[in-house]
Amino acid sequence: MSETLSAENLHAIFKAYDIRGLVGSQLDEELAHRIGAAFVRVLGADTVVVGHDMRPSSPGMAGAFADGAAQAGADVVLIGLASTDQLYFASGHLGHAGAMFTASHNPAAYNGIKLCKPGAAPVGMETGLAEIRDLVLKGEQPSAGRVGDISSHDVLEAYAAHLLALAPVKGRRLKVVADAGNGMAGLTAPAVFERLGDEQAELVPMYFELDGTFPNHEANPIEPENLVDLQHRVLAEGADIGLAFDGDADRCFLVDEKGGLVAPSTLTALIADRELAKEPGGTIIHNLITSRSVPEIVTEQGGTPVRTRVGHSYIKATMAETGAIFGGEHSGHFYFRDFWRADSGMLAALHAMAALAETDKSLSELLADYARYPMSGEINSTVADQGAVIDEIRQTYAARDGVTLDELDGLTVAHADWWFNVRASNTEPLLRLNAEGKDEATMARVRDEALTLIRSDR
Repeated sequence: MSETLSAENLHAIFKAYDIRGLVGSQLDEELAHRIGAAFVRVLGADTVVVGHDMRPSSPGMAGAFADGAAQAGADVVLIGLASTDQLYFASGHLGHAGAMFTASHNPAAYNGIKLCKPGAAPVGMETGLAEIRDLVLKGEQPSAGRVGDISSHDVLEAYAAHLLALAPVKGRRLKVVADAGNGMAGLTAPAVFERLGDEQAELVPMYFELDGTFPNHEANPIEPENLVDLQHRVLAEGADIGLAFDGDADRCFLVDEKGGLVAPSTLTALIADRELAKEPGGTIIHNLITSRSVPEIVTEQGGTPVRTRVGHSYIKATMAETGAIFGGEHSGHFYFRDFWRADSGMLAALHAMAALAETDKSLSELLADYARYPMSGEINSTVADQGAVIDEIRQTYAARDGVTLDELDGLTVAHADWWFNVRASNTEPLLRLNAEGKDEATMARVRDEALTLIRSDR
């Protein structure tokens, strides 16, 4: 038996809301084949749509998964190279379960699988992923009465049309610099901008060549160093807005006309405002690491803010439970009810462009009302014993006046003037810190105090 099929490995790579591991040693085509079969059996799926990103290992793994799914009796629709939100579109548009082969922002040595039910409904550890893992571990081969058909279907043009129907961009012409990071936005952005038309937007492409070795920088826009090239290009071009996508293009970060970085919480607040204008009184989801400005603005606009855990499966489930019209995360994921509650970096980008095109303001001026409090951004630290560090932080702050502790996701320590959250990564051996304060000095003090505790054993 391959080492990738061992219990130890399967428990390591099956995460809270996806599958992710090192190619070869943790995830290979044999395992992908078995996951395909188990996915069909657990979901009872009669048809599965499969997409993949530009990583060298992705086409082979997607093909192996498709073979496994077909052997288990399901028909398979291959959409080929795709962004993750393009796969979600295919799942919703065609009404099939889906599998996307990508490791998102992880380095080139990794790959992974994001799974969904028909209509892009999430499959996480609590909604089928554990059963799939356990069925793979049993090693039982499928004994379907028939072998499913495998066909191909191109959904790129329909995807682009659907996004622009949800967020039409009208008004003044914009100059837009987009950094795909050699990821899948290099495929999807040209399709969207071509349909948008040169009379509405001039697209300045950066690193649009699909290359899963990421030769220019990591396709992870949450790290500021990966946005430096885009910041410089926006200034050099005199552009109105800069867009930065991660490897599978389901996340988007903004750079303003001054080269300034826009916090995802600020974009969350802007989109929430736009969606509430279309549907007054609606519910907006925000995870516990978004800025306090988000629930404040939602409440001011007559909406209902709902706080939830980090992670797409939790956000989507809460959206389904509450009927929310929109949800945003600190990590640059934005979820739309009218996009099957799925996240789309491109749709978030179009909302920002649409808001900008409707006004004579610059992006920094437009967003000024939505950015109320200084935030640290996400700061990652490699920690030997994550649980022990969180326990130490809990003990340090538990007895302080005016401080509350919340363990909805990791540990959130909150005060009237500030808050911070520390949580373990689901995919890497890291502790993630996010902090916010009423002013820059308060935020810096709280951030540095927390970092001292986090890094005391390093």
